[in-house]
Amino acid sequence: MRTTVRLDDSLFREAKKAAAESGQSLTRLIESALRERLSRKRQKTSRRRLRLPTFRGNGLLPGVNLDDSAALLDLMEGRDAPR
Repeated sequence: MRTTVRLDDSLFREAKKAAAESGQSLTRLIESALRERLSRKRQKTSRRRLRLPTFRGNGLLPGVNLDDSAALLDLMEGRDAPR
């Protein structure tokens, strides 16, 4: 299928360069990138929910954010415990 895609100029130049360095056409590079991206999206939706084991309690304390490593360290060292 033939279509028109508008790309940012710097992205286009970078993609053309990457395609040339890998010995493939720009079309092939774009197709490959789209396939990879769509494949990752399918993999994410098929993942099971992961349950983290907890001990001596009923789960995370209120206010605990597992994505904030600095706050977790403070909590484990006894500083700034969530209320």
